[in-house]
Amino acid sequence: MHGTPTSHISTLPEDSRLDALLETPEDQWFDRKSARVAPRGLAPLLVAFANAEGGTVAIGVHNGQYDGHLLTPERRSALRQVAMDHTSPPVRMETEEVSLDHQRTALLIHVRPGEQVYETSKGDAYLRVGDETRKLGFNQRRELAYDRGSAQFEGEAAPGAGPEDLDPVQFQRYREAIGADADDPRALRARSLLTRTGNLTVAGLLLLGRSPQQYLPQALVRVMRFSERDPGTGSRQSLESGKDRRFEGPIPDIIDHAADCISQWMPKRRALGTSRRFEDIPLLPADVWLEGLVNAVVHRSYSLAGDHIRVSIFPDRVEIESPGRFPGLADPTRPLDIARYARNPRIARVCSDLGITLERGEGIRRMFEEMRELGLVDPLFEQTGGSVRLTLAAASRLDPKLESQLPAGADDLIRMLRQQGGAIGTGEIVEQSGRSRPWVRAVLETLRDAGVVAWDGKSPKDPRATWRLVD
Repeated sequence: MHGTPTSHISTLPEDSRLDALLETPEDQWFDRKSARVAPRGLAPLLVAFANAEGGTVAIGVHNGQYDGHLLTPERRSALRQVAMDHTSPPVRMETEEVSLDHQRTALLIHVRPGEQVYETSKGDAYLRVGDETRKLGFNQRRELAYDRGSAQFEGEAAPGAGPEDLDPVQFQRYREAIGADADDPRALRARSLLTRTGNLTVAGLLLLGRSPQQYLPQALVRVMRFSERDPGTGSRQSLESGKDRRFEGPIPDIIDHAADCISQWMPKRRALGTSRRFEDIPLLPADVWLEGLVNAVVHRSYSLAGDHIRVSIFPDRVEIESPGRFPGLADPTRPLDIARYARNPRIARVCSDLGITLERGEGIRRMFEEMRELGLVDPLFEQTGGSVRLTLAAASRLDPKLESQLPAGADDLIRMLRQQGGAIGTGEIVEQSGRSRPWVRAVLETLRDAGVVAWDGKSPKDPRATWRLVD
């Protein structure tokens, strides 16, 4: 729950437990319900958690108030049997009675992520998306069923790996992130990183193992930089000497080290920056390619052996290719409409705990916003026979014909208007750009004629007139 104390609420001082339950925001993995909730009415939430990444329901706290006094023994018994009585197949869950003080208690229900599609006794399937419980349509449910195989793989026992394969540093960081004590035996079970028989799962090995690639050699990221727009083949290959690296280890280390490499190898250009001075600006904004990298590592299909994640850096673009089809409820032709869904729910959950991801389902939208803010074309998602490729191109959103008619440096004015976020006067544009007034005026008028910018003023010589980008 992204570092929230609800997983180990019983380890907190008793006088702070109620506040923790009331103040923890509802999200992908946590929800509150009144003690008045009917067992049948609780079933959709349990199904939604099981079909997503698991989660915890706190019963007896709702709308900022405590009403756990309504949890009679009969009601508690009925709520503990919700999975058996109202879900199919029965959702895997554990209940925990938590004392909040000498008189008040709450009931916590911990739901594990499932390896199949769960439904209510009425035959309805649900999915947890952010803080919402969404009912699935026929096609969405079919796609979810198709994708359960990959989710099952990360929950399987890691082949040949045991407790001795855990990295002490990564394990300690993980325990601190979820609020578990050093000697708490439940730490790995809190995120379903152990199988029912107590073996380390594939997800646990990938996240916390010393050398996961010893057992899963495909779990690596390869970063390459090319000198030409075309990678070429044979004697015409454009891969730069010394610019081909492979990153292995646990997932947090892979992401950190690969990101450092990409940042160093990213081409740069001289342009007007946010400091209002000309400076070396990376080809693409870091937030965008980092989101693409993290998504690839967290959501790739680890069950596909013999293939790995590839990050290819070209002079005009970055391509990130990840093994596996687009997960579950995703349509690559409509990326902004993609509902949050994790192929690897255990990996996604722990990466959120560690602060690697926010896991609010907003990553793709944020990528589009960042690219558009800089006047660049939208990210392109393509699904090949065995992978998903993300292309981030440093190409202008302007019509090529118009762009060819503009003088060099015109894109700096457009970028300035985007960074401003509102209207700005001609004088201020001249001052910030360092260009002459006639040049600025000529470029702005060309952009206005093309419908790229708009001029707002009461008269041709209005000193308060401003320029703005057209949405």
